[in-house]
Amino acid sequence: MTDSIQTKVRFTTVSADEAGQRLDNYLLARLKGVPKSMIYRIVRKGEVRVNKGRIKPDYKLKENDQVRIPPVRVSKEDALPNPKLDQIAMLESVILYEDDILMVINKPSGLAVHGGSGLKFGLIEGLRSLRPQQKFLELVHRLDRDTSGVILVAKKRSALRSLHEQLRMKSMDKRYVALVAGKWPANKKKVNAPLQKNTLQSGERMVRVDPNGKESLTRFEVIERFENATLVEAEPVTGRTHQIRVHAQYAGHAIACDDKYGEAAFDHYAQSLGLSRLFLHARSLAFIHPREESTLRIEAPLDKNLEQVLARFRSQS
Repeated sequence: MTDSIQTKVRFTTVSADEAGQRLDNYLLARLKGVPKSMIYRIVRKGEVRVNKGRIKPDYKLKENDQVRIPPVRVSKEDALPNPKLDQIAMLESVILYEDDILMVINKPSGLAVHGGSGLKFGLIEGLRSLRPQQKFLELVHRLDRDTSGVILVAKKRSALRSLHEQLRMKSMDKRYVALVAGKWPANKKKVNAPLQKNTLQSGERMVRVDPNGKESLTRFEVIERFENATLVEAEPVTGRTHQIRVHAQYAGHAIACDDKYGEAAFDHYAQSLGLSRLFLHARSLAFIHPREESTLRIEAPLDKNLEQVLARFRSQS
């Protein structure tokens, strides 16, 4: 990635779709590669102006506001991946639903939701390459790289705001399926344990149950039992990082092939039956469509590997 210097002052007009956005987020989207600290510095020094006046970073922009953006050093964005790449072309086949304000994807396991940390591109960069004419495409929520299943993408800022509000109010219904070690007790319907994020010296992010962590609740329901494993449905009421994975481990029933929180003996057994990935899949998502105001429920089928592994667990039982 190379740097370039934007030598001229820019003036932009806030559109109806951008209204309601914080000034700092608006600038971050336009000054790709500029650190947040610099964004706050140019706002604090009065180099950024809204309607010719000094303004705070948390100011919520209004339609037709005039924003002055000063010259800054900006990192040139890496070119979007070629839409003909196999991985990108494949995304077309995993779109479960699409209209003019949102799309729903059945994300494959192993695909990060966005690029970074040595990855040239992720799901969102791939979709932007696939839809170059689409001016706005943003993730509504995230899935871990190794988790597959339903993920929601907004094509309008107004849709993003509506869907984020549903997440905040916990009115969006998300259901996952997971294969866990051992016999999950029928009467264990929920795990309510606070979670704390920690970053190790290696930079790896780990999460653990900690009384000083954030309140976290996951509901669990048994779907199917096997000889030494259980297929469960998990409903995360809160949306913490690695929540289902850590809550399953905390309950004594780690998810199959979880490289962070797994159980080695069980993982080895699952791998002997052909499992080649984390057995956690976002199976369904239900939400109020921002425009239609009716409930939209989308389901994502399990991939071939997970289906084959379940068949082998059944035959072993």
